[in-house]
Amino acid sequence: MPIASRVFLYVLSLACSTALQANRPPVPTDAFMDAVRQSCGKAYEGRIVANEPASTNDPFAGKRLVMHVRECNEREIRIPFHVGDDRSRTWVLTRTNDGLRLKHDHRHEDGSEDKLTMYGGDTASLGSAQRQEFPADAHSKALFEREGLKASIANTWAMEVAPGELFAYELLRPGRKFRVEFDLGKPVAPPPAPWGAR
Repeated sequence: MPIASRVFLYVLSLACSTALQANRPPVPTDAFMDAVRQSCGKAYEGRIVANEPASTNDPFAGKRLVMHVRECNEREIRIPFHVGDDRSRTWVLTRTNDGLRLKHDHRHEDGSEDKLTMYGGDTASLGSAQRQEFPADAHSKALFEREGLKASIANTWAMEVAPGELFAYELLRPGRKFRVEFDLGKPVAPPPAPWGAR
């Protein structure tokens, strides 16, 4: 086959492939990441809407809660979650080959890792553009077992987003429900960098 014909067939197949991808409906996990990414650089104040059962030594009680969509790229979004002056928590959302991964990066004030850090899980289904769920993975279960937190082995975390309206973070397990919601319609001044920020 002449070179010109081969080049023509290659260009034609490339054009067809691009057209098919353009007409393909968006994958829910990609749409979810895109929706979160719309808030990149912005911070929002939140409120606890569920905390069952309530604890007498609740670290969130009476504290200002602020999330900051601080770092975004095509593969990863880092969202520090500030509880009063405590800047130890960052949610790390990562695109994987099969879906999404949520990890909790916990740091001490000097930037060193907490003994209970990088726990979370991968999505077990496509979810939707508005909600993704993350059952605890094997690493997290082993970490909870080691630290004597056996109830947490059954954890499933979830995130919800409605651009310009709501972002929610949720923790569910038998006998436990925690949910905090943030008003995406009212940005606030970004807080200081989280402990251990790059």
